[in-house]
Amino acid sequence: MDRHDFDSIEKVASQDNVVMQFITFTVHDQEYAIEITTIREIKGWSNTTSLPNTPAYMRGVINLRGAVVPILDLRCRFGLGLTQASKNNVVMIVRVADRVMGILADAVSDIINVSSDEIRPIPSIDLTDGNNTVLQGIVNTENRMVAILSLDRVFDHTIDILDGHIPEGVLKSNAEDDAKQNDKALDVT
Repeated sequence: MDRHDFDSIEKVASQDNVVMQFITFTVHDQEYAIEITTIREIKGWSNTTSLPNTPAYMRGVINLRGAVVPILDLRCRFGLGLTQASKNNVVMIVRVADRVMGILADAVSDIINVSSDEIRPIPSIDLTDGNNTVLQGIVNTENRMVAILSLDRVFDHTIDILDGHIPEGVLKSNAEDDAKQNDKALDVT
């Protein structure tokens, strides 16, 4: 979490300790949260149409009542491999920077109310995978730690790609990823 995000949380905290609502969800046995006001809907997994020259974490797009919605695989975005999506997975349709996008997650867990003074900054540690950059804060609720995501940061490269600006080093070969997934599907050990 950079200082700017913590400053904005402190400003909210100084404004009469605002209570915010978050929806929590799991990705690879870890619990995350996003502000409930960003959620447009939650739906079950459906197959996507792949797009060429996109990062591995871009699963593709879906048609949602006539709108083309890109779907991001959080597990893959966090460097944990592609989600083997099934009917048990969920897609949260969210609004980010005036765009509607989808987040593929394992399951939706809960809705939590959090006072702004309960949100703690992310500890300053050196992570080589950069995943701490997508976190806005952390909260301890009901004897569990929940990481709060900054959707702007989660989708930063995705928005650039959709706008036709491809950041260097972001793209991976979809053919390479498809081959890996096919190898896993054929492995019946």
